[in-house]
Amino acid sequence: MVEEVARRPSRHLRTQVSSRLPDFPWDHLTQHAARARAHPDGLVDLSVGTPVDPTPQVVQQALRDAADSPGYPTTIGLPATRQACVDWLERRHGVTGLGLDQVLPVVGSKELIGSMPVHLGIGAGDLIVHPELAYPTYEVGAALAGARAVATDSLTSLGPEVPALLWLNSPSNPSGRVLPVEHLRKVVDWCRQRGTILVSDECYLECAWETTPVSVLHPDVCGGSTEGILAVHSLSKRSNLAGYRCAFVAGDPALVGELLAVRKNLGLMMPGPQQRAMAAALDDDEHVAEQHARYAARRASLRAALEGAGFRIDHSEASLYLWARRETEAGDEDCWDTVSWLAERGILVAPGAFYGAAGSRHVRVAFTATDERVAAAVSRLT
Repeated sequence: MVEEVARRPSRHLRTQVSSRLPDFPWDHLTQHAARARAHPDGLVDLSVGTPVDPTPQVVQQALRDAADSPGYPTTIGLPATRQACVDWLERRHGVTGLGLDQVLPVVGSKELIGSMPVHLGIGAGDLIVHPELAYPTYEVGAALAGARAVATDSLTSLGPEVPALLWLNSPSNPSGRVLPVEHLRKVVDWCRQRGTILVSDECYLECAWETTPVSVLHPDVCGGSTEGILAVHSLSKRSNLAGYRCAFVAGDPALVGELLAVRKNLGLMMPGPQQRAMAAALDDDEHVAEQHARYAARRASLRAALEGAGFRIDHSEASLYLWARRETEAGDEDCWDTVSWLAERGILVAPGAFYGAAGSRHVRVAFTATDERVAAAVSRLT
């Protein structure tokens, strides 16, 4: 009832911002979730991809140690937290030469992605380009800014038009596709020649299985210069910190500085205890290796079961998902029919249509459920 009231038009609003936004995709999954939940052995939820394993002890301890935090945090973040980001990018991903003025902690990557166009002065009459298969928040950010969004993987399809901002996402959500260094370098050059801001969403960079993803900030890609480039990173997946809302953006100091200036005025700041926890998570590689092994085992089990049930797995060389399509005598099944087929077996997945028209024949299958629930899904498929 509360939701119904909230959705009614108000005579006090000049315009409804929500009317500019796409429908929240997960609302369309409700009936399939109910059917899956009715399975005698219960629901196996492989849809959203939320972490279910414990937050690492080293992070929990850091949060406890920082619990006494009476003062306001700063938007720019603690030097120790920003240094942990810089060190992690260099140690794990070969990104060199970053200074503390090139890193900004943020309260989760989704908030940053959705608000970034507005905060960078992009608006009506501007073009934002995002991948053909894309995390829906890129489109939401464009809509909030009043900009036009185009979904394409082909820069030549834009003709002479120059985007204000171009999103990359490698490894991809939903497909798990990883872009090679040569491709990333060409996109960097293309954007720089046109004055387009390039933002790379790299939240799954450490969730790799069959290849090694490379950051757009790696010198082999950007030529040792961060000019015009930003990279977005999240600790939600790699450290089971979705509930902590820990993320950061790094890159061009002028762009980071502009984001900082706007966010200071809005009071957007990561809580102090979370900043300490984030630094502890970035400084510790052991828990990442342990979690990676858990996901690798779940991924292997689900992949074998899906393929045995007549599914084809495309891309999926990284990320926390299997990008699957179900083959029938009539051809590849529509994604909603596949969602329904799996829901009858108590398994809930995300339809590929959530991520654009190009996903209409695929479903996204997360392997973030517990070992017991993954085993239940495997049993039902086989």
